Amino acid sequence: MIKKILAIAGKPGLYKLISRGNKSLIVETVDEQKKRIPAFGTDRVVSLGDISIYTDDDKEVSLASVFQSIKNHYDSKVVPLSPKKADQADIIDFFAKVLPNYDTDRVRVSDMRKVLAWYNILVEYGITDFEVKEEAAQKQEEEAAEEEAPKAAAPLKKG
Repeated sequence: MIKKILAIAGKPGLYKLISRGNKSLIVETVDEQKKRIPAFGTDRVVSLGDISIYTDDDKEVSLASVFQSIKNHYDSKVVPLSPKKADQADIIDFFAKVLPNYDTDRVRVSDMRKVLAWYNILVEYGITDFEVKEEAAQKQEEEAAEEEAPKAAAPLKKG
């Protein structure tokens, strides 16, 4: 599910991929309005499934894993910390709690605020499936089921 959730630079909130148009993506806001808009090639669009966070051991942790950690710490509920109003120290403490080995030099407080805001938006609107691995396995199962399905035989030509 997280692969179909998008962030668009310069536009607030998160968007759900609905379909692909001719030279654009059709996206829908992840809120109560469910407003559909096109996202063009000139927009900087990124899937949340493609974002990762730097860690101290020169590896990167996927955003889905960070969301899963927040979900585990807060029992799948919205985090009571406001990403806009909270003090910088509170945001750093929160992030250290959910991802203790994050790279303190490369991960900025603004990034932490964005992660917190995105998590709260997703949970508030009922999106709590953050596992990317399960989606890949599910897709493989669906493809295997399609291959096993009996194919209709083409009619023979009399000639």
